[in-house]
Amino acid sequence: MAMPIIKPVLGDDEIQAVADVLKSGWVTQGPRVAEFEKQFASFTGAGFAVAVSNCTAALHLALKAVGVRADDEVITVSHSYIATANSIRYCNAIPVFVDIDPLTFNLDPNLVENAISDRTRAILCVHQMGMPCDLTQIKRIADERSLPLIEDAACAVGSEILLGTDWEMIGKPCGDIACFSFHPRKLLTTGDGGMLTTDNKEHDIKFRLWRQHSMSISDTIRHDSKDVRFESYPELGYNYRMTDIQAAVGIAQLRRIPGIIKKRRDQVHRYRELLEAIPGLILPYEPEWARSNWQSFCVRLPGDCNQAHVMQYMLDAGISTRRGIMCAHREPAYKLEPWRCRSGQMQCDTEPSRCDALRQSERAQEEAIILPLYYEMSDQDIETVAATLKEACTISTD
Repeated sequence: MAMPIIKPVLGDDEIQAVADVLKSGWVTQGPRVAEFEKQFASFTGAGFAVAVSNCTAALHLALKAVGVRADDEVITVSHSYIATANSIRYCNAIPVFVDIDPLTFNLDPNLVENAISDRTRAILCVHQMGMPCDLTQIKRIADERSLPLIEDAACAVGSEILLGTDWEMIGKPCGDIACFSFHPRKLLTTGDGGMLTTDNKEHDIKFRLWRQHSMSISDTIRHDSKDVRFESYPELGYNYRMTDIQAAVGIAQLRRIPGIIKKRRDQVHRYRELLEAIPGLILPYEPEWARSNWQSFCVRLPGDCNQAHVMQYMLDAGISTRRGIMCAHREPAYKLEPWRCRSGQMQCDTEPSRCDALRQSERAQEEAIILPLYYEMSDQDIETVAATLKEACTISTD
């Protein structure tokens, strides 16, 4: 089997946590979910945390909470997993794709102003691969234009950003709401799952209502009541609940996060030492004001390297890689779904799967690859990856 891109860190603590839930008889949303939310809010420094079924659900509820409706526009990046754009379409709103900073692979704040129109209702920024985006600049624009700011923090649990003179954890929202993923590729996994964090009490109330079909009385309250109580459903809701089984795993995982991040930062340091000598290879950039959790280690290949050839060479050597982050505007679904770039056009009149206003996003997808990075990787594993990448780059340019 090839060396994987990532492996979740799971052990006896998680197994015991699941066993305890199964023995309790309460396996759906219940007391473990509440405890996980409390601990996650404390970890991030947020006022409130609400667990949901996945990060896509979190993004959908976040956009709904800030008032995004049909035919509104939401500024975001195409250079992200497709769920970012899809969550906007769930609201029947229009994604407005802004290009990325080629150094950080995050939304370029210098391009946001020109993308704002009379129909803009929110900005949805992404902390891509765990690297914090420039919240200071994006927040300034959002505040000046009175626009809600939502953070897609799917990959960013444990990442930090310098705001003023203080280091803040991503998830203590700089904007209105932050949304996390607990997919197995993330540093903290619950199998699948998501979390919303906010300091807004009204948002917290709405998230808890909507995630459970907008049921007026939660099942935990009804279960503990000494009187017969009948629920009602005052508005449209969703089945976006997390289970107690997942939450129990999440609680155990949360205890691991500081150690996982420390190990990851050490591994990234070793990668840098080994890879900096490869001519033309561009290593990840971490701004002075950011501390990444290093969800992924993404390098940009030398200009004369063929991405597919390098990836195939490494796979043949038993090492998995992934191409650079996808671009939603290049996917078949967004030949059908409406979107525009900051130029104001709906779709692009350039050649298929190209957009002149999103060229940095497209180049990042075409020229970058993601290397293996996970807790159990040894120094020898990292050395093997680095040596194989060097060989692949040399052969690909011959």
